[in-house]
Amino acid sequence: MRVGSLFSGCGGMDLGFIQAGFDVVWANDFDKHACKVYADNIGPIIHQDVCTLEADSLDEIDVLCGGFPCQPFSSAGKRKGVEDHRGNLFFETLRIVKHHRPKAVVFENVRGLLSTKNATGNKLIDDIQEVLENLDENLSYKVKWKLLNASHYGVPQNRYRVFIVGIRSDIEAEFKFPAEIIPQNPQELTVDWIINYDKDLPNQEHWKLSPQASLMAEYIKEGGSWKDVPYDVLPPRFKRIADNIKHYRSPNFYRRFSRNEINGTITASAQPENCGILHPLENRRYNVREVARIQSFPDNFRFDLDMIQEAYKVIGNAVPPRLAYHVGKAVLDTLTQHNSDNISSAKRSRSLTKEPSERDLILK
Repeated sequence: MRVGSLFSGCGGMDLGFIQAGFDVVWANDFDKHACKVYADNIGPIIHQDVCTLEADSLDEIDVLCGGFPCQPFSSAGKRKGVEDHRGNLFFETLRIVKHHRPKAVVFENVRGLLSTKNATGNKLIDDIQEVLENLDENLSYKVKWKLLNASHYGVPQNRYRVFIVGIRSDIEAEFKFPAEIIPQNPQELTVDWIINYDKDLPNQEHWKLSPQASLMAEYIKEGGSWKDVPYDVLPPRFKRIADNIKHYRSPNFYRRFSRNEINGTITASAQPENCGILHPLENRRYNVREVARIQSFPDNFRFDLDMIQEAYKVIGNAVPPRLAYHVGKAVLDTLTQHNSDNISSAKRSRSLTKEPSERDLILK
């Protein structure tokens, strides 16, 4: 099965689909740093704005996948939704879908997508489903979407993401989202597993904390947060929040997960205020390799970029490969079942028209 990939990033989704048995024949992204990591580890990628991508220049595919930009819908951002131009890039993919007519489409986004509304007040997820179900008179998809927690699929991170899967309507097989897996060794989902690894692995550099973050980290115990920091040490902004904490809905900034916990979502900003990126034992961010492990990238997957902040960004923006593998395997099983059914039907049809054998006559 041949896959085309849009908004490929550094390759988390594509790697998972490759591991599931697909062949990625082309990929595209606009971020030059993500493209370098992709090229270093997976293969060629088209570094180009998707809006200028010519559909007829791309090889034929069976599946189109992509994690279209999530920032407009993220609770960590300003939630501009479709008012942000990035929020409309999903619809840019439709011309690629119409041209190539893939058997399946797979899209991924943050759960904020589910509560985002368009200008008319309709939920964007409903619009996406309706559009895919009625692309034109000759092309439509049977669409299912589901909010998945990556940790339920072997990823050492509580990361909730929406997956939208469409199977072309002329394909009779029914897609089912993968069942949650029971890990053979639950310890491999914990922070303790993340930080215990071969010290000869690449990319163990870490992005130094700001002076303010370093000071606060000194007071935060394992399993704690900014609430461990003495009031007189808190920066003015945090004092204002502490003075009226109910008004601010008791935010849990500067989370430092303990070694026996599953880590929270790693974001592209890699800021301790936005995600649990503090090492449980050392007053520093997780290093690049540790963040990659939290995202389930293999230990031989490299992030060799000149700017360390960009390494954190491309990892934080990625789809966890292990989660993508399970979704990809479910898509492959669906399409394989369709092919098997067609082959079986053809064989049954031939058996009805062929001359009866001597054995057939004896049985009759």
